[in-house]
Amino acid sequence: MSRTPRTYWVAGTAVLLALLFAAAATVAAASGDSGTEPRTPGLHSADAGFARDMAVHHQQAVEMSFIVRDRTQDEAVRSLAYDIANTQANQRGMLLGWLDLWGLPKVVAGEPPMSWMGSEGEHAGHSGHAGHSGPTGHPEHADPGAKPGALMPGMAGKEELAQLGAASGRDAEVLYLQLMTDHHQGGVAMAEGCARLCGTPVERELAQGMVDAQRSELTLMADMLKQRGAAPRG
Repeated sequence: MSRTPRTYWVAGTAVLLALLFAAAATVAAASGDSGTEPRTPGLHSADAGFARDMAVHHQQAVEMSFIVRDRTQDEAVRSLAYDIANTQANQRGMLLGWLDLWGLPKVVAGEPPMSWMGSEGEHAGHSGHAGHSGPTGHPEHADPGAKPGALMPGMAGKEELAQLGAASGRDAEVLYLQLMTDHHQGGVAMAEGCARLCGTPVERELAQGMVDAQRSELTLMADMLKQRGAAPRG
C-alpha cells in the first residue's frame, strides 16, 4: 500500500495546525497576552531580525509556488504548492504585522541578513543557494555562510527562478521540489534559531511550528521526488 496518502494527510494536518496557531498567535501578540508584562523587542533583536528575514524568505516560497502552479497539471504538486503559498503568505503577514505592532521597520539599511543569529547564522547557510533581493529584501548584503551571492539559507537565485519559469511538466515538478527542499532546509535552520533566541513567547512558538510543519513537508517532497525518479540536490 502506498504511503503517499498518509504522507499528504500528515503534511496537510501540519499546515492546518500552523494556520490555526498563526491566527491565535497574532491575537496574543496584539493583546500582549503572554502571561508576563509585554516587552517590545528592540530594532536589532532576534525577534525583529527573524521577522524581517523570514518575511523575505517566505515571499520567495510563495513566488516559486505560484510559478509551478502555472507550469504543471500534476494535482499533487499543485496541491502542495497551494498549501505552501497559503501557509507562508499567512505567516509572512503575521511577521510583518508584529513589526508594525512593535513600531519597527520592515527593512533596516545596512543590516546583513541573519545577523540576529550571530555566529549561528554563518553555519545555517551552508546549504544555501544564490538569492535575490525583493521589494522587502536586503540588497546590500548576503549571509556569509551561504554560497557566493546568496541572500539567506536555501533561497533560490534569479537564474534558478528563471529555469523554473521556463520548465514544464515533470521537469518543472522536479526542479520545484528540489528548490523547495533547499528552501525548507534553510527555513528550518532559521526557525530553529528563533525558537532558541527570540524573546517573544508567541514568536518562539510560531517558529517551532514552522520547524515541525516544514520537516513534515520535507518528508513529503522526498517521496514525491522519488516517485519522479529524482532526489533532493543535497
